[in-house]
Amino acid sequence: MTKVKAIKQKKLQEKLKEKELELAKLKEELRKTKEKLLRSYADYQNYQKRVEKEIKEKTEKAKEDLLLQILDLYENLNLAYNDKSPKKAIRIIIKNVEKLMEKEKIKPIETIGKKFDHNLHHAISTIEKNDVEDGVIIDEIKKGYLRGDRILRPSIVVVAKNSKK
Repeated sequence: MTKVKAIKQKKLQEKLKEKELELAKLKEELRKTKEKLLRSYADYQNYQKRVEKEIKEKTEKAKEDLLLQILDLYENLNLAYNDKSPKKAIRIIIKNVEKLMEKEKIKPIETIGKKFDHNLHHAISTIEKNDVEDGVIIDEIKKGYLRGDRILRPSIVVVAKNSKK
């Protein structure tokens, strides 16, 4: 071999070794990254399971709280039913329900004399009334309720229709 060829071959072998070292380093980095990814995925799955379990527990607790309130109401209704003068017992039941409504931020929707709002009211009828402004609620068939800003049940109402516009 000529001297030039030998030098070229040596340089190529050195480059090959460098590339092999670089490849080994990249393989190790890839292995570590893969390991981290698998660990992160396992952590995420554990987190998901924990959150699902917490949601299920909170839902069950809320159901139990509601059922306890229903049981209290049931017992009070039974007491009122068996009482010779149930008016006082019924008044207590109503007060207890009002306390529950206050605690849960449940408020009735105002209707009579208010302008009809399709977001809060459900009109089942219109009645011609010339002494009332058009679109004003004149009767409430079933009371509606809000819980905070959310509608639990819209009010079922009758709306005035003024033909003298």
